[in-house]
Amino acid sequence: MTEGLREIAFDTETTGFEAWGDDRLTEIGCVELIDFLPTGNTFHTTVHPEGKEISAKVTEITGHTNESLRDAPKFIDVAQKFRDFVGESQMIAHNANFDMGFINAAMKRYNFETYPTARFIDTLTMAREKFPGASNTLDALCKRFDISLASRTVHGALVDAELLAKVYLELRGGRALTMDFETEEEIVAVVTANTRPRPNPIGLLSTDTERAIHEDFIKSTLGENPIWKRYD
Repeated sequence: MTEGLREIAFDTETTGFEAWGDDRLTEIGCVELIDFLPTGNTFHTTVHPEGKEISAKVTEITGHTNESLRDAPKFIDVAQKFRDFVGESQMIAHNANFDMGFINAAMKRYNFETYPTARFIDTLTMAREKFPGASNTLDALCKRFDISLASRTVHGALVDAELLAKVYLELRGGRALTMDFETEEEIVAVVTANTRPRPNPIGLLSTDTERAIHEDFIKSTLGENPIWKRYD
């Protein structure tokens, strides 16, 4: 049984904007969060557009084509896996009405129970409340919070869900939230209180390879600018 608050950051890619019309899902990406931190547990699948032609504009944005999705599973074949992964958790999306519409339209099309609006947390609404009048696209929020976009060449559902998870954490109060502090300054005060240099410094015990792996891990979980790099 999972301990802590479980939430799912998710994103969809589609053939267009008409969820309840002819457009279809082409990709779903989900990232599990426990107590506001990604666990590494994800769900990802492409989805067959089932006869809906993918326009050149959509291909430019998502990288998907009818040919590339020719052997992708149909939604009916992945719906239960998606539902099992999400479980009873809250679902976080950017511009949630869009993703909620496509998920629920697909669910209803195949006689699955749809998700109520109350199950969704909309980070676009959160961002507009926090930054009124500013650009609050996912890209703009990543730049505002110093979250690297290096992993994104096109709009992929899993990559965007991973970025969304980091943005959501920042909108909820930043990384300090996960340590039960209200501000980064509180963390710094605790960490630096009564610290003093070791009389006889200990040399490095890790190898170059181990340090490189650790650095990659820090970048993937905390971004390019973790708190200890922002304070002396």
